Amino acid sequence: MFWLSTFQAPSQILFIGDGRCLFRSVILGAWLRSGKQSPTERSQKVLADELRSKVADEFIKRRADTEWFVEGDFDNYVVQMRKPHIWGGEPELLMCSHVLKTAITVYMKEKKSASLKVVSEYGQEYGGRKDDRG
Repeated sequence: MFWLSTFQAPSQILFIGDGRCLFRSVILGAWLRSGKQSPTERSQKVLADELRSKVADEFIKRRADTEWFVEGDFDNYVVQMRKPHIWGGEPELLMCSHVLKTAITVYMKEKKSASLKVVSEYGQEYGGRKDDRG
Protein backbone atom coordinates (compact mmCIF):
# COMPACT_ATOMS: atom_id res chain seq x y z
CA MET A 1 0.00 0.00 0.00
CA PHE A 2 1.32 3.40 -0.91
CA TRP A 3 0.19 6.93 -0.23
CA LEU A 4 0.46 9.20 -3.22
CA SER A 5 0.40 12.97 -3.10
CA THR A 6 -0.08 15.18 -6.12
CA PHE A 7 0.31 18.37 -4.07
CA GLN A 8 -3.23 17.76 -2.89
CA ALA A 9 -4.42 15.52 -0.09
CA PRO A 10 -2.52 12.21 -0.28
CA SER A 11 -4.64 9.24 -1.32
CA GLN A 12 -4.24 5.55 -0.56
CA ILE A 13 -3.64 3.26 -3.53
CA LEU A 14 -3.06 -0.48 -3.28
CA PHE A 15 -0.43 -2.15 -5.45
CA ILE A 16 0.26 -5.82 -6.04
CA GLY A 17 3.52 -6.88 -4.36
CA ASP A 18 5.01 -8.23 -7.59
CA GLY A 19 8.49 -6.74 -7.26
CA ARG A 20 7.43 -3.75 -9.35
CA CYS A 21 5.28 -2.11 -6.68
CA LEU A 22 7.79 0.61 -5.79
CA PHE A 23 8.37 1.48 -9.44
CA ARG A 24 4.62 1.32 -10.22
CA SER A 25 3.84 3.70 -7.37
CA VAL A 26 6.50 6.19 -8.46
CA ILE A 27 5.28 6.08 -12.07
CA LEU A 28 1.66 6.50 -11.03
CA GLY A 29 2.55 9.41 -8.76
CA ALA A 30 4.48 11.10 -11.57
CA TRP A 31 1.59 10.63 -14.00
CA LEU A 32 -1.04 11.94 -11.61
CA ARG A 33 1.19 14.84 -10.62
CA SER A 34 1.48 15.87 -14.26
CA GLY A 35 -2.31 15.81 -14.67
CA LYS A 36 -2.45 12.64 -16.78
CA GLN A 37 -5.05 9.93 -16.30
CA SER A 38 -3.89 6.80 -14.49
CA PRO A 39 -2.16 4.42 -16.93
CA THR A 40 -3.69 0.98 -17.51
CA GLU A 41 -2.41 -2.00 -15.53
CA ARG A 42 -0.42 -3.19 -18.56
CA SER A 43 1.03 0.28 -19.15
CA GLN A 44 1.98 0.52 -15.48
CA LYS A 45 3.97 -2.70 -15.82
CA VAL A 46 5.79 -1.48 -18.94
CA LEU A 47 6.46 1.97 -17.48
CA ALA A 48 7.64 0.47 -14.18
CA ASP A 49 10.11 -1.78 -16.01
CA GLU A 50 11.35 1.18 -18.07
CA LEU A 51 11.86 3.22 -14.90
CA ARG A 52 13.67 0.29 -13.28
CA SER A 53 16.07 0.12 -16.23
CA LYS A 54 16.73 3.87 -16.04
CA VAL A 55 17.30 3.58 -12.28
CA ALA A 56 19.89 0.83 -12.85
CA ASP A 57 21.58 3.07 -15.44
CA GLU A 58 21.52 5.96 -12.94
CA PHE A 59 23.29 3.79 -10.35
CA ILE A 60 26.07 3.19 -12.88
CA LYS A 61 26.20 6.88 -13.85
CA ARG A 62 26.51 7.83 -10.17
CA ARG A 63 28.66 4.90 -9.12
CA ALA A 64 31.20 7.02 -7.24
CA ASP A 65 28.38 8.45 -5.11
CA THR A 66 26.29 5.29 -4.70
CA GLU A 67 28.65 2.31 -4.50
CA TRP A 68 29.21 2.70 -0.77
CA PHE A 69 25.54 2.42 0.20
CA VAL A 70 24.44 -0.61 -1.80
CA GLU A 71 24.65 -4.02 -0.18
CA GLY A 72 27.28 -6.41 -1.48
CA ASP A 73 29.03 -6.20 -4.83
CA PHE A 74 27.95 -3.09 -6.76
CA ASP A 75 27.97 -4.71 -10.23
CA ASN A 76 25.92 -7.67 -9.01
CA TYR A 77 23.50 -5.31 -7.24
CA VAL A 78 22.85 -3.44 -10.49
CA VAL A 79 22.44 -6.70 -12.45
CA GLN A 80 19.91 -7.94 -9.88
CA MET A 81 18.07 -4.61 -9.85
CA ARG A 82 17.43 -4.91 -13.58
CA LYS A 83 15.35 -8.06 -12.96
CA PRO A 84 11.61 -7.30 -12.88
CA HIS A 85 10.77 -9.14 -9.66
CA ILE A 86 13.53 -7.75 -7.42
CA TRP A 87 12.11 -5.34 -4.88
CA GLY A 88 13.36 -1.78 -4.72
CA GLY A 89 14.02 0.25 -1.60
CA GLU A 90 15.54 3.50 -0.43
CA PRO A 91 18.49 3.51 -2.86
CA GLU A 92 16.07 3.01 -5.76
CA LEU A 93 13.82 5.84 -4.56
CA LEU A 94 16.83 8.14 -4.51
CA MET A 95 17.75 7.12 -8.07
CA CYS A 96 14.08 7.51 -9.15
CA SER A 97 14.21 11.10 -7.95
CA HIS A 98 17.26 11.73 -10.15
CA VAL A 99 15.83 9.94 -13.18
CA LEU A 100 12.53 11.83 -12.96
CA LYS A 101 14.15 15.03 -11.67
CA THR A 102 11.52 15.33 -8.97
CA ALA A 103 11.31 15.17 -5.21
CA ILE A 104 9.84 11.99 -3.72
CA THR A 105 8.38 11.95 -0.23
CA VAL A 106 7.54 8.74 1.64
CA TYR A 107 4.73 8.88 4.18
CA MET A 108 3.68 6.42 6.86
CA LYS A 109 0.24 6.36 8.42
CA GLU A 110 0.40 6.82 12.17
CA LYS A 111 -1.23 3.96 14.07
CA LYS A 112 -3.12 6.07 16.58
CA SER A 113 -4.48 8.63 14.15
CA ALA A 114 -5.38 9.05 10.52
CA SER A 115 -2.54 11.50 9.96
CA LEU A 116 0.47 10.82 7.77
CA LYS A 117 4.04 11.23 8.93
CA VAL A 118 6.93 12.00 6.57
CA VAL A 119 9.52 9.25 6.98
CA SER A 120 11.86 9.92 4.05
CA GLU A 121 12.48 12.53 1.39
CA TYR A 122 14.57 12.13 -1.75
CA GLY A 123 15.63 14.55 -4.47
CA GLN A 124 14.96 17.72 -2.52
CA GLU A 125 17.22 19.56 -4.97
CA TYR A 126 14.34 19.18 -7.47
CA GLY A 127 11.83 20.88 -5.16
CA GLY A 128 10.33 19.72 -1.90
CA ARG A 129 6.86 19.24 -0.55
CA LYS A 130 4.42 22.08 -1.09
CA ASP A 131 2.71 21.36 2.21
CA ASP A 132 3.88 21.09 5.80
CA ARG A 133 2.89 17.64 7.03
CA GLY A 134 6.22 17.00 8.83
